Amino acid sequence: MNQFVATLLGHGPRHAGSSVAARSEIAGLLLVLAVLVLVLGATTGRFLSEATFTSIAFQLPELGLLTLAMLIPILSGGLNLAITFSANIAALVLAWILQAGGGADAGIALFLLGCLAAVLTGAFFGGVMGLVIAYTGAHPILVSLSMMIFLRGLGEFLTRGGDVSGFPSFVVAIGQGTVFGIPVPLLVFLACVAVWMLILNRSRLGFSIYMLGSNPEATRYSGVDTHRALTLVYVLSGVMCAIAGIVMLARFNSVRVGHGESYLLITVLACFLGRVDPFGGFGRVVPVVIALVILQVIGSGLNLLGTNQHLATALWGGILVLVMVVRALWARLEISSYLASRPRPGRR
Repeated sequence: MNQFVATLLGHGPRHAGSSVAARSEIAGLLLVLAVLVLVLGATTGRFLSEATFTSIAFQLPELGLLTLAMLIPILSGGLNLAITFSANIAALVLAWILQAGGGADAGIALFLLGCLAAVLTGAFFGGVMGLVIAYTGAHPILVSLSMMIFLRGLGEFLTRGGDVSGFPSFVVAIGQGTVFGIPVPLLVFLACVAVWMLILNRSRLGFSIYMLGSNPEATRYSGVDTHRALTLVYVLSGVMCAIAGIVMLARFNSVRVGHGESYLLITVLACFLGRVDPFGGFGRVVPVVIALVILQVIGSGLNLLGTNQHLATALWGGILVLVMVVRALWARLEISSYLASRPRPGRR
């Protein structure tokens, strides 16, 4: 019965490659995006302007990179609640290396070394979570929550709750510059999207991730090294967190432990709005990216309308609940339609 329901609802790597389902998902999300743009454009004349879309293009990457860091753990049947603090700790490592090398006078070679150290830091903390989850069987929520608390406390202790700033001018240019009119952070994000699509759609690890989310026991009996696969899931999540931290450092020209803390809820919301199954095993990168754009458009529209930030936060939570309700109702409708279409016994 469980296998029947999983197949019906589109769980598993084989269904994840269905081009028909993919096109319908993307078309539906693009329709929602178009309606939102038209409504916001009619509500406030300032929305349909170059300044608004430029702002969206600069703000989307940091949230998008953190969402990619959340995506793979969810696909594997887990969760990473430590994404924002992993990003900030990795960014702090880069900041300290730049300060040790002269701060504003540091060179590009030192910056690249700092980026490497930041990525390794993210991979390390992600790997620790992955090892604990894979080899002890502890729930990913508990493990990542513990890591989140640890990293937050460690960061606050090391920085005394303050900011770290004073970086070379080329770092700011990376965070706020453009190439052929396209923001550099957006190019970084698009490159990471391409890498994630390659891993999930064209690699054995990607197949293993979908299998883990669909049925971890069957995955283990099929010969997949589930311990290794789970560890790599959180290593990759940590690496993406580090890239997000580097982008945020360049964008804000400073690092603080609490940077982007409010993004955690929105990354989960973006995954679910992008048709990622909360229990794992099903989901695609492209619909999640479109869902990110939808959420960023909503956020920019609320800002232009002068909405209170606390009300906006409440709205994100309400949308998340609504998405869960709609998904549950849609799943029941799919099951009912399937059962109704099956031929009854004895009928030709």
